[in-house]
Amino acid sequence: MKKTTFWLVSATLVFGVAAVCYSLTSYKEAHAQEEAPEEQVVSTELIRTSQSWDGVELPDYLQGRPELVAVKYVFPAGKKLGWHHHPVMNYGVLVQGELTIIGQNGQEKVVHEGEPVVEMVGTIHHGENRGSKPVILYMFYLSQKGLPLAVQHPEIPLD
Repeated sequence: MKKTTFWLVSATLVFGVAAVCYSLTSYKEAHAQEEAPEEQVVSTELIRTSQSWDGVELPDYLQGRPELVAVKYVFPAGKKLGWHHHPVMNYGVLVQGELTIIGQNGQEKVVHEGEPVVEMVGTIHHGENRGSKPVILYMFYLSQKGLPLAVQHPEIPLD
């Protein structure tokens, strides 16, 4: 085979393979976009407030080094928490079920799936799962080392 023919055949093969690879890549990219469109990060503010769910103004921040605590709670259907109060600010998001929070004065707040809640600070209350499925609640506490997240009041009977 002559040198010119060799280079012509080699160039044709190289360009042919490159064209096939390019076509396959373009095909895969086109179909990948059809199957899985590019997703964007979506930011949705659930709540911005200076009040707890009962309308009471939240206290000023504690002085000193903060301790941030995140807790996942699972409340079985029909479960009632005992009376308690929180010495620190906390808020969360209910991701499953429906939770009823009852203040000692009888005021109630029903938190539905997907909703945020800002808890009372220093006010005695309790929670109940009156629904048929477990409640899953993520709570975030703005605390300090050594402070309890909740103070129980067993001396107050539940209904």
